Amino acid sequence: MAKKEKEINLDDLEEELGESEEEIEEKIEEIEEFSLDEISEEEEISEIFEEEVGVIEEAEEEAPKEEIIDERIYIIPLAKARKGPRNKWAKKSIRYLREFMTRHFKPESLIISQEVNERIWERGIQKPPRKLKVRVTKNIDGLCVVYLA
Repeated sequence: MAKKEKEINLDDLEEELGESEEEIEEKIEEIEEFSLDEISEEEEISEIFEEEVGVIEEAEEEAPKEEIIDERIYIIPLAKARKGPRNKWAKKSIRYLREFMTRHFKPESLIISQEVNERIWERGIQKPPRKLKVRVTKNIDGLCVVYLA
């Protein structure tokens, strides 16, 4: 199915835009009067990047640096997660990892990074690793993040 092409008259286009020929000619004259020789390269560059620099500085001020209270490295034995049906070992490994972190770190909220999750699921649901070395950080708010060590 090909799309139907619509023919557009110039008169219809002018009506849609709502501008007369005189207004268009005035705009063209304004553009022609402007010359690039009047503006130096430095002024042109500063005008272009002025807005972007302002946006970047605001973003840096908004994001305060997180103060890490505690950072530890653990080797978590995931072999205990291998009890039960083989088709649930990786799921149980993630659950066991969460339980281990809540037992040792007592977090208000826990985040497991994408790297750790991918490492556990790397060989599929039936063959998660038996041990996993992780680095855990805790900030002032009680947020714990688990990274791969």
